[in-house]
Amino acid sequence: MKFTDEELIVVEKLEILKNEAGSHSPGIFTFRQKLPELEIKIDACFLSNPYATDLFIEYFNKEILETGKIRDLLECYPSQNGVIAEILADFLDINAKNIFIGNGAIEIIQAVIHNFTEKKIMINIPTFSSYYEYVKEGVEVVYNELSKKEDYSLDIANYIAKVKFHRPDTIVLINPNNPNGAYTRVSDVQRILDELWFVKNIIIDESFIHFAYESKNYQLVSMANLVEDNPNLIVIKSMSKDFGVAGIRAGYGIMKKEYVQTLLSNGYLWNSNGLAEYFFRLYARSDFAMRYDILRVRYIIETLEFIKELRQLPYIKVYPSMANFVLIELTNGILASEFVAKLLITYGIYIRICDDKIGLEGQFIRLASRSRSENNYIIESLKSCLEMNSVLDMVNETVV
Repeated sequence: MKFTDEELIVVEKLEILKNEAGSHSPGIFTFRQKLPELEIKIDACFLSNPYATDLFIEYFNKEILETGKIRDLLECYPSQNGVIAEILADFLDINAKNIFIGNGAIEIIQAVIHNFTEKKIMINIPTFSSYYEYVKEGVEVVYNELSKKEDYSLDIANYIAKVKFHRPDTIVLINPNNPNGAYTRVSDVQRILDELWFVKNIIIDESFIHFAYESKNYQLVSMANLVEDNPNLIVIKSMSKDFGVAGIRAGYGIMKKEYVQTLLSNGYLWNSNGLAEYFFRLYARSDFAMRYDILRVRYIIETLEFIKELRQLPYIKVYPSMANFVLIELTNGILASEFVAKLLITYGIYIRICDDKIGLEGQFIRLASRSRSENNYIIESLKSCLEMNSVLDMVNETVV
């Protein structure tokens, strides 16, 4: 990638921001504060369904802002954890005592890992870094390294054998996985539950499950209803991705009643804000659910089209995904950090660099699907950027 002297200054600032953010990416508000000279046109780094955000805003404007009920959300205390769980119970067809409400899924991940993992945890890599970052001192971490030759998908037989060998008290399966979007079918997850019955905690993170499907009509799949029959199963669900409401900080976990009670007794009784409670109440309503599901399917179809177009671009490998993002390997010698910087500076597209993802071999980026018009702009920008780099390579070779 070729940068002007002015652009190189921005590149250096970007690197500093990323280092400060650690294993996560700096948010839009951070960019506006630290790099006001940059105009971000499309946020394709953070993963959310923009159509669902639009739907939530429609309801919020009509029911909260236009009616003046925003005062209630600001002035009144929100309900306690157990009350919000009751709101979700009928909608999810889950006993309320099995539901734990979190200030985002990240809080649930931390609470579960800190309170219930005792000696050893097995984590697939590459994956969401918080699962190994939140492990307490003294707990052994065993990594199950997914194979690049198999597109970082999970080999079920090998995985089960490895768990039986290491005998961890906790295992983690993100489904679909982050950052590659690989999906493990319900039958394979059931096999894991059946054969690994001895594992104390089987955590299944379904934060991207609304984008996965096993039928032609894109019917939603989930393992949440199996918790009652599998007391070692813990299902964690973020609402940020599929409903496009990351700023609200809303998530829930489904686990055995004893675990829920333990968490409620140790500091998580009153951990939601009024806006999050409004969202959960809206989420459980049939009118909202019906309209949301139409948008969910529309978004899946458009994402599939987006991935198909990405695969036509030169100099990249697009890994199979059943999420709302794709893992992309740069195959023409470009450094991922430079590629991300170029897209941001020149085209205003913010994407995720994957240099900090342990378990990846090569130069990788993660790209989120957005609306159809935004995806079209992303495709054209990627194409221009890749072709520009190819021309520069040819010029350099000629000069040499």
